[in-house]
Amino acid sequence: MSTDYQKFFPDHFTLETPRVLLRLMTPADYEAFLPLAKDKEIWRYFPQDLSNEQELSAWMQKLFNEREAGLRMPFTVIDKHSNEIVGSTSYLSISLYDKRLEIGSTWLGTSFIGTGVNRQAKFALLSFAFEVMKMERVEVKTDNLNERAKAALLKVGMKPEGILRSHMLMHDNRRRDTIYFSIIRSEWEERKMNFFPEMI
Repeated sequence: MSTDYQKFFPDHFTLETPRVLLRLMTPADYEAFLPLAKDKEIWRYFPQDLSNEQELSAWMQKLFNEREAGLRMPFTVIDKHSNEIVGSTSYLSISLYDKRLEIGSTWLGTSFIGTGVNRQAKFALLSFAFEVMKMERVEVKTDNLNERAKAALLKVGMKPEGILRSHMLMHDNRRRDTIYFSIIRSEWEERKMNFFPEMI
């Protein structure tokens, strides 16, 4: 783990908005994730089916390993209105040299989808990436079949870039076409004003 990574993401690191708190995911979160992850519909467009307890455990361990390597910062998402754990998101594919990272591995329990939690989490993640880390590019990828996710990304100002065909193997053995979205540094101030006016 590089010292630059540790500088940005110490163990006590958090991001916060009036609605959400993002903190480092820990092994203890497994028990809170179990009931949230039970709805198989959540995982239709996700590479793994985390409704399976073993898959959830293995996925979390992979995230912890990538944190140790300085490639990922895995967050547990907490709804401050109810003080409940509601899901997870990450910075991943972190390249401090290229000043680029991805926001992804994002999921919420079914009852928290469409409540505004994800939007506020995205604002916190984008703000920190551009304004503190001084990233030049933030990217998000999703299944090209996932219309809800694509619409949500457009609503936070992400620009669609293109489709990588037959890009990933999904848990049901489907070959996924992946669509990439991004915001670059020169766009962020305008994106913040136009897409997050209530947060400024």
